[in-house]
Amino acid sequence: MIIKRFNKINGFYPEPISGQTRFAFSKNDFEDFYDIKEYLNYKDYRGQKLYFYDYDMANVYSPFEKNINIVYGAPIYFEGFFYFLQGDFNKNKISLYKYLPEKILENVVEFDIKDVNLYNLKLIGNGVNIISGDDEFVCYYPSKFRFKLPSNEQVILIDEEKVYISAWIEEDFDEENNCAGYNYKYYEKLVIRDFWGRFISEEIGNLNKAEDGNWWIS
Repeated sequence: MIIKRFNKINGFYPEPISGQTRFAFSKNDFEDFYDIKEYLNYKDYRGQKLYFYDYDMANVYSPFEKNINIVYGAPIYFEGFFYFLQGDFNKNKISLYKYLPEKILENVVEFDIKDVNLYNLKLIGNGVNIISGDDEFVCYYPSKFRFKLPSNEQVILIDEEKVYISAWIEEDFDEENNCAGYNYKYYEKLVIRDFWGRFISEEIGNLNKAEDGNWWIS
């Protein structure tokens, strides 16, 4: 058996980035934007580093060196480039970067941290959308809108002024005793709403993106 090696070995698992197969990514820890806000109530955060792994060239790239109080979101791929969020708690900024290793690193847009809900702050497709989700769903970029969401719904895709939502359904679950009944069923529905949160349609199915960039319902 041949074991291939990257030019830098760091002991982290490379996670796939949907839409392409050449690059994967990892981070040196699992803290997210909301975690850092809580962490800074006690002391400085040690800093996070984002890695990109090139399977064709066996190289590992990092768009930035590690610095205290800086954290990153998971990257997405769109039309030949990677996009990721950086939270700089020294400057109190959330920045969106466009990146291609050794070719481009561009600051696309930035927000003051106080103007963003850090809970579940992330990027989603189709295109590049900055969102967050708590009891209210908010889209910050490229369009700005918000609406209330039921607790069992999570936005996974925005396309052509439609918001695609995964709703998880549990049938015959005993809430009082916190256990599943004999006829228990779990499944997901794809719910579509407009930018005002108004219902458009729904169907049973899990919407997911394959490595080739196509979206599938399963």
